[in-house]
Order: sequence, then C-alpha cells, then structure tokens
Amino acid sequence: MLENEGYLQPSSGTLKAVYVISVAAELAGVHPQTLRIYERKGLVYPLRTDGGSRRYSEEDVRRLRRIQELTNAGLNLEGVKKLMELENEISSLKISLIF
Repeated sequence: MLENEGYLQPSSGTLKAVYVISVAAELAGVHPQTLRIYERKGLVYPLRTDGGSRRYSEEDVRRLRRIQELTNAGLNLEGVKKLMELENEISSLKISLIF
C-alpha cells in the first residue's frame, strides 16, 4: 500500500498535522510506542517535519481510535489493516455512486 493510500479525503482541515506523538497518543488513549508500531505496520502515516519528527492530524487521531476499537474487539493488527482498507473501499464506492 502506498503512503496515505488507505485514507479517504476527509473534510477540510482534518489533515492538518499539528499533534506531536505524545499528544496524539494521549488523545487516542495509547502509548507513544504503540503509534510507532502502527506506523511500522502501515496502519497510520503521520506527516514528518523537516527534522523528521512525526506530526499527527485529527484524521490520524480518529484512525488511531478506530484501530484501538478494533484491537480491543479482538482483531490483530493485520486484521485491522485489512478491515480498514475494506471500509475505505466501501466508502469510496458509495461516494462514486452518489456522483
């Protein structure tokens, strides 16, 4: 999967990456190391500053919360990734039917 390929086009402003990893982790209710794992597994793609620091958007935080919801329900990370890809595909198809 290409970087950010799994993201739908959100409403304006939700991709503005403003949260550092510790704040994003707190908002999502996880440890910062968990966010690094999610990134390695291709579940989230934070933007990077010129210095290489991660920055998370509101859309990223929503995605992190969804990942937590699914893992708490018993899915492993590979299952979460596949399910989220399918959810995005369904949403894209619904949008294409409207237009």
